[in-house]
Amino acid sequence: MRILSGIQPSGKLHIGNYFGMMKPAIELQSQGEAYLFIANYHALTTVRDAQRLREGTLDVALDFLACGLDPSHTVFFRQSDVPEVTELTWLLSTVTPMGLLERCHSYKDKLAKGIAASHALFSYPVLMAADILAVQSTVVPVGRDQKQHVEVTRDIAIKFNQQYGEVFTIPEPSIREEVAVVPGIDGQKMSKSYDNHIELFGDPKATKKRIMRIVTDSTPLEEPKTPGTCNVFKLFKLFATPAQCEDLAARYRVGGFGYGEAKKALLEVMTETLAPVRERRDQLKGDPDYVEDVLRTGAAKARQEAGRTLAAAREAMGL
Repeated sequence: MRILSGIQPSGKLHIGNYFGMMKPAIELQSQGEAYLFIANYHALTTVRDAQRLREGTLDVALDFLACGLDPSHTVFFRQSDVPEVTELTWLLSTVTPMGLLERCHSYKDKLAKGIAASHALFSYPVLMAADILAVQSTVVPVGRDQKQHVEVTRDIAIKFNQQYGEVFTIPEPSIREEVAVVPGIDGQKMSKSYDNHIELFGDPKATKKRIMRIVTDSTPLEEPKTPGTCNVFKLFKLFATPAQCEDLAARYRVGGFGYGEAKKALLEVMTETLAPVRERRDQLKGDPDYVEDVLRTGAAKARQEAGRTLAAAREAMGL
């Protein structure tokens, strides 16, 4: 099983990114050949500041390595360090129907959020297909709302294989049903786009302010409360042990317990859980040569695989 995942360096990663993508990706590295890339080509559709992109790319590398990514088990690389992917994107674009791209809901969603329309934004599913197909991935972990990305890749690969012969492995999506939607401070799905996120390694004072702004209902202090419907408790459960969850849930149910206290409990357990990870990140930040070596080594491995794929595609097409 060859697994591929990628994440854009378009901003500071938050706890929704961690539980929705990072943690599952790191756990998968023991289950097969894992490839994980920092999608800085994709980020160019929204990030137009060069320094911000460089800093964001380094931040993602630091975050993943601090959170437990093992370079000896995962091929970890920058997308832009594997130029074979961009050539493969053009080859795939010659068999990609316009109608397929026009049906992609992500393009419409991004336009609705005010992102400027561009050829890159419209055709990014072809680049995504090249990311997946270049290393002959067999499994792509995605949330249910991202399943269409893999379906488009499958359609493109099948069409190419029908036209030119069996060059590409047809990937399968692995739907992470067990990953709950991480609520933001306003109760919606946590997202940088909604500015409702809590940064994974944010400034402690800023993190405290964000947590204290989490929306709750108006149940009076003295009355019992329902933990399962509370955004604070939902976030607490992500970091806490089962025993800690049961203890806090009991305090909710007996009454006389305010949401302010629940928010303090969330801040405490989040700070405690992330303390060793934050320390590891600080150590890595002080050793940029090591981080760069990890990314370059990963890129060299990815280029070997992508090079074989690209050579096969070129030959099949008569190039």
